[in-house]
Amino acid sequence: MLTQQEKDFIQYWAANRLRRKKVVTQFLVGIPIGLAFTIPIVINFVSGWYKRAQMEANNQDFNPGVLLVALLLIVGFTAIFYQRHQWDQYEQRYRELLARETRENALPSGIPSIPPTEPPLLSSAGTPSNPHTELPLLVSDAPASSSSNGLSPSPDGLHASQPPSPDAPNPSPSEDMEQKTGKN
Repeated sequence: MLTQQEKDFIQYWAANRLRRKKVVTQFLVGIPIGLAFTIPIVINFVSGWYKRAQMEANNQDFNPGVLLVALLLIVGFTAIFYQRHQWDQYEQRYRELLARETRENALPSGIPSIPPTEPPLLSSAGTPSNPHTELPLLVSDAPASSSSNGLSPSPDGLHASQPPSPDAPNPSPSEDMEQKTGKN
C-alpha cells in the first residue's frame, strides 16, 4: 500500500517530469548548486591569504577573462550535472512506485505478494539437479591430440593417467639446453 506522500510524489512527477528534463530548466534550477562551488573559489582568490596565488594574479600573463570563463563553466557543468542526477533519481523512484502500485493493484486484497518459486527438479535418483549444468566431458570423447598438459588418456577413458615416464623426452626448452651443455 502506498503512503500519501508516495501518491503525492507520483502525481507531482507525472506532471513535471518532462519539464524538469529540459537542459535550460536544469541549468536555471541548478545555478545555486554551481554557485556553491564557485563562490568559495572567488573568496579564496580575492582574500589574498595565499601569497603565491596573489603573485600569479599580479603577473602580466594573468588574464581575468580565463578565470571568469572557468568559473562560468564550473557553474554550468555543476548545475546541469546535479540536476540530471537528481532527475534520474526521481525518475527511478517514480518507476519503482508505479511498479509497486500496479503489482499491489493486480493482487486481490488480503493476499500477500510472495514471488512465485519453481519446485526443484529431481533427477532419477531423487536428488535435486540443475537442468542448466553441463555434463563433464570424458577424456575418451576428446581427440587424442588435444592433450596439451602432457597427460595421456587412460585405457578405460574415464580419467587421465599419470604424467609420462621419466624416459620420455622432456619438451621443456630450459632443461633441453641443460642436457646439451652437460649441466645437470
